[in-house]
Amino acid sequence: MEITIPFIVINLALVFYSIGVWAERIQGRLKPWHLAFFCLGLICDTWGTGMMFEMAGGMTFDIHGITGLLAIVLMLVHTVWAAFALLKKDENVLTNFHKFSVVVWFIWLVPYFSPMILGGMA
Repeated sequence: MEITIPFIVINLALVFYSIGVWAERIQGRLKPWHLAFFCLGLICDTWGTGMMFEMAGGMTFDIHGITGLLAIVLMLVHTVWAAFALLKKDENVLTNFHKFSVVVWFIWLVPYFSPMILGGMA
């Protein structure tokens, strides 16, 4: 598999997830279209990670691999929780959800940037 495709897909995950998280933060209230971007980010991250697993011969138990798995699990929890929050329509949850979103986004950045920072040690 060519390295370009997983690179593009992972970068799309960054774009989609960042749009959802920061638009929600700026607007101050979780909206359905934010959830759509969380979903797109999660799909692209999972897809890109799957392609990278294939290239690496499976999961790597290093900083990148462990934080990457943690990030996907947190993104999944975040996305599911956002869906429930929107269905429940609790205004307090909808206006404070961004606090969790930003934390998950920052955690997601660790596996995104670790190969660039640590190189072959990631």
